[in-house]
Amino acid sequence: MDKNEILSVFNGVATDPLGYARAWKDANRRPVIGSFPMNFPGELAHAAGALPVILQEAQDAITFGHGVLFPFYCGYTRSVVDQAAKNDLDFLDAIMFGDHCVQLLGAADAVRQLLPNTRVIFFQLISSMCDPWTLGRSRESFETLKAELEDFVGRPVEDAALHASVRLFNRNRQLIRRLYEMRVSGAVALTATQMQAVVKSSMIMDKAEHTALLESLLEQVERNPEPSPQGIRLHLSGHFCQAPKREILDMIEGCGAIVVGDDLYHGFRYISTDVRPDGDPIDALAEWYLARNTGVPCPTRVQNNVDWDGYLLNAIEREKAQGMIVLMAKFCEPHMYYYPEVKEAFERRGVPHLLIETEHEAMAIESLKTRVETFLEIVKRREAA
Repeated sequence: MDKNEILSVFNGVATDPLGYARAWKDANRRPVIGSFPMNFPGELAHAAGALPVILQEAQDAITFGHGVLFPFYCGYTRSVVDQAAKNDLDFLDAIMFGDHCVQLLGAADAVRQLLPNTRVIFFQLISSMCDPWTLGRSRESFETLKAELEDFVGRPVEDAALHASVRLFNRNRQLIRRLYEMRVSGAVALTATQMQAVVKSSMIMDKAEHTALLESLLEQVERNPEPSPQGIRLHLSGHFCQAPKREILDMIEGCGAIVVGDDLYHGFRYISTDVRPDGDPIDALAEWYLARNTGVPCPTRVQNNVDWDGYLLNAIEREKAQGMIVLMAKFCEPHMYYYPEVKEAFERRGVPHLLIETEHEAMAIESLKTRVETFLEIVKRREAA
C-alpha cells in the first residue's frame, strides 16, 4: 500500500473503531477487551491472547445515555454509557476501568448495570506519584489486574508472552514518535487529523497489523521527503480521554496554523513512554506507570517534582511553536482545576495561548474560527514586534 492507502486504513479504523473490533473478533475467534483511558497497559490483555481496545467517544448524538448519567458529566463518559445503553458494546468480552476521575467511576457503575453479561474488571492505581510506597502500590495494582485477566481467560499470562507484547507495543510507540519528530522538523506533512487517526487507530487495531503499516508508512515518507508546510506553528494541549473533533482540528489548520506538537491523549501522551523489555514484567509496568507522568505530566496524578505547565513551556521551546491552543473538554474537572496554573505560567513567560472549551454536542465552529483567526493574528503581530 502507498502512503495515502495506509492513512486511509488508519482513518477508517479511527472513524469506526467498534466495526474494526467486531470484525477482528469474528475473524480471529478471540476475546476483545475494552478499556477506559488513560493508564491501562494493553500489553497485559495482548499477552492474554485478547485484542485490547480503548473505548472511544462516538460521533452519534447522546440519546439513551441522558437518562443514565447526569448532564454535567463530560461528553466522553456520557457517550460511552450511551453506547452501552444502545448495546453497541455488547460484543466486548470484558471491560477494564481505571479511577482517573469521579465521572469515570460513575460511568463504570452505569456500564456494569447496562452490560450485566460483560465481565467488568476495575483496577485502582495510586494517584500520588512521588511517595515512598507509590512504586510498590502500583506493582500490587498490576499484579491484581494480571490475576483477574488470568481468571478471565482461564490460563496464566506467561512472562515470555508479556515480554513479547511489550516489545511489540514499544516498537509501535517508537514508530509513532518518529512521525512526531519528523512533524516537528517539517520532514512530513501530516495534518492534525491524519496524526490523530494514526494514534487513535493504534488504540484499536491489532498491534502487529498496525505496526506493519506504520513501518511501511515511515519507509515511504523517509524515502520521499515532502515540502515543509508553512504557517503559524502551534502546540495543542488537553483532551485527556477523548479525541478532539476533526472539524476543530481541520478548522485550526484551515486558519493558517500548523500543529507541530501536542500532549493530547489521542496524541503524544499515549505513545510517550516505553515499557522496560527485560526483567520482571510487572515491575516494568509499574515503572512505566510512574515514568509516563514524569514524561508527560497529567492533572489526574499528583507529583511534586513535575509540573504540567513547565512541561508545556519546554515543549513549546523544543518544537519551536509560536503559541498553544488548549482544548478543554467541557466538565473535565482535572483540567479545569489545573488550567489556571497553565494560564498564569504562560502569561508570565509571555507565550500566547488560547483556551477553547469543547463538548460532545454540536459546537459553533464559525464562532470558534473567528477566535482562532484573531489568536493567530495576535501571534503574528507579536512575532513581528
